[in-house]
Amino acid sequence: MKITMKSLVSITTVTSLLLFTGCGDSKVNDSKDTSKEESTSSQYVLKFSHVVSPNTPKGKAADFFEKRLEELSGGKIDVQVYPSSQLYKDNAVLKALTLNSVQMAAPSFSKFGKIVPQLALFDLPFLFNDMGHLHRVQDSQVGDKLKDMINAKGYVALNFWDNHFKQLSSSKKPLINPEDAAGQKFRIMSSKVLEEQFHALDANPQMMPFSEVYSGLQQGVIDAAENPISNIYTKKFHEVQKYLTISNHGYLGYLVVMSKKFWESLPEDLQKDVVQAMNEATQKERIWAQELNDEQFALIKDYAKSTGKLEVFELTPEQRAAWKKAVSKIYPKFYDNNLIGKDLINGALNTK
Repeated sequence: MKITMKSLVSITTVTSLLLFTGCGDSKVNDSKDTSKEESTSSQYVLKFSHVVSPNTPKGKAADFFEKRLEELSGGKIDVQVYPSSQLYKDNAVLKALTLNSVQMAAPSFSKFGKIVPQLALFDLPFLFNDMGHLHRVQDSQVGDKLKDMINAKGYVALNFWDNHFKQLSSSKKPLINPEDAAGQKFRIMSSKVLEEQFHALDANPQMMPFSEVYSGLQQGVIDAAENPISNIYTKKFHEVQKYLTISNHGYLGYLVVMSKKFWESLPEDLQKDVVQAMNEATQKERIWAQELNDEQFALIKDYAKSTGKLEVFELTPEQRAAWKKAVSKIYPKFYDNNLIGKDLINGALNTK
C-alpha cells in the first residue's frame, strides 16, 4: 500500500488545511542554512537532512525526491537536500524535526527505538521470506500501523526505505546450521530482539559501537557479526572474517519522516504532491538498494575467489528452515504491545 492522503488524514485537520491554503509567506528559515539560497519563486522551503553520501541509494532517492517534488509543485516547494550529516546526525535530527529546524529526514529504524519500540518488528529473525514479502508487509496495514505510531509522537511518517537484509559472518567456524553459532561472540547493536536471537542459538551477544566492529573482529574481541552487504563491503569486514553466510535473517532500513508543523502548513494540493513524489522516490530507492547489494556481493565473492581468505555460503531452503525454527521461538517474548505486539508479528507472518 502506497502512502495515501487517507492514511495521513489524522495528521492534520480540514481547518488547518484551509487556514494555510495559499499562504505565500510560510517560508522556513534556519540559522544553520547558510550555503543555499532560497528560491524567490518558492512559497515553501523543505530541507531534507540525511547522513549518507549522495551516491548511495538513500542519497540518490533524496535527490530524486527533490527534483520530482519541485516539478510536481511547479516550484512552489523548494527542496534542499543536505547529505553526509551537513545539518544533523541521525541522533539529533528527530528533535530538529519537532522544532521544524529541518523539514524531512530518513533515520534508521534504530533511532526510533525509544519513541516507537514496535519498529523492532524488522529485527525479528527470519520473519520475512524475501524482499518482496518484506515490501508487502511495509505497504500493508502492518506498515500503516507502524506509521500511525510514529505520527502519534508528533511526526509525519511517509515511507520505508531499504538498506537491505543482514548476513552472518564469523572467523571461528562456518555458520551453516543453527548449532554452529553456539559459543560464538556476536557483535550486536543495542536491541532486546537481537540479544534474544543469539541467546536462542546459545551464542554470546556483545553490544559494541559500530565504529569498533572492524578492530573487534580483527583482534578477536568478537568472533562474529551480522550486517547487510553494504556494511560488510564498505567497512571491509569481509577482510577480517573467514566465513560469510547469506542468511537474509534480519532487515535494516530507514523511515522517511516529515516535520508535522511543515506538513500542516501545506495546502492539500501540495500535500498530494509530497505523497506522489515520495511514492515514486520509494520505488526508485528499492531498486537502487537491490542493485547496490548485488554489486557489492559480487565484489565480495570476487575477493573470496581471488584471495582464498574468505568462504561464502548461501543457505539452502532446508538450512534456512532449520535456522527459522531455532530462532522463531523468541517471537512470543515480544507479543506484548509495549514491545512489538502479537498482532503486528502475526500480521507480518500472514501477509501474502
